Amino acid sequence: MTINVRGADYQENLDNDMGLEFYDLSHRWGLGQPCWPYFEDVKIERLHSMAKSGVLTQRITTVMHSGTHIDAPGHVVEGTAFMDEVPLPHFFGTGVVVSIPKDRWEVITADDLENARPEIREGDIAIVNTGWHRHYGDNQTYYAYSPGFYKEAGEWFAARKVKMVGTDTQALDHPLGTAIAPHGPGWPHGLMPHVVRQYEEETGRAVLDDFPEWEPCHRAILSQGICGIENVGGDIDKVTGMRVTFAAFPWRWKEGDGCIVRLVAMVDRSGSYRIETGEAS
Repeated sequence: MTINVRGADYQENLDNDMGLEFYDLSHRWGLGQPCWPYFEDVKIERLHSMAKSGVLTQRITTVMHSGTHIDAPGHVVEGTAFMDEVPLPHFFGTGVVVSIPKDRWEVITADDLENARPEIREGDIAIVNTGWHRHYGDNQTYYAYSPGFYKEAGEWFAARKVKMVGTDTQALDHPLGTAIAPHGPGWPHGLMPHVVRQYEEETGRAVLDDFPEWEPCHRAILSQGICGIENVGGDIDKVTGMRVTFAAFPWRWKEGDGCIVRLVAMVDRSGSYRIETGEAS
């Protein structure tokens, strides 16, 4: 093992004593962190440094909806489970990473999901790769012009009874179904009025005609206890088109509305790894 060496070779993720391959589907997180348009910047302070104290201790100020993170049902649906109340099995299990390439402002439809391969099955953790993770960064292209789910996709996931949903875009909903447009905290002009105007000028249609509801995908899945992961990235392309095992455990945060998470996909090529039986040796 070489984890004591900074910048150690991550080949151990793919070649280790367990015989499992680990793929990190999270974006790196830290200072200069890309933030959703109306969130404050992440603050990281060194309370102790090696030069001063011989130890490193840092204090972080952030919202939990930052970077690759998971939404609890209680984030948007009043009276539903908070982060610490979601049962642990919801954050672990088999599933798929499907490729549904989409361009600027395009909507992921129920047909897209139905026709995706490998097939999204009941009980799956379903991660959608639109290709938009390649734009991830502090830029308006990623946050304001991304494709995304909307009401139809959310209802499809709920009807399919998936375990969890993830996307490589800025939110579980299309940006024009969020407060970037005239919805919720974005009323009456939207948080980014120039984006609303541009959409209407280019399409000749009113944003609220095409996206009349505020975060309907969020509401469709979270109301059914299906958590959602936003800003998926990292090694997502390496496992796209594969059936894998996922783990994405959040903090046990009392009444938490969401949590920064490290989403990991695992592959067992030999099929020989087993979880312990719990029996004493």
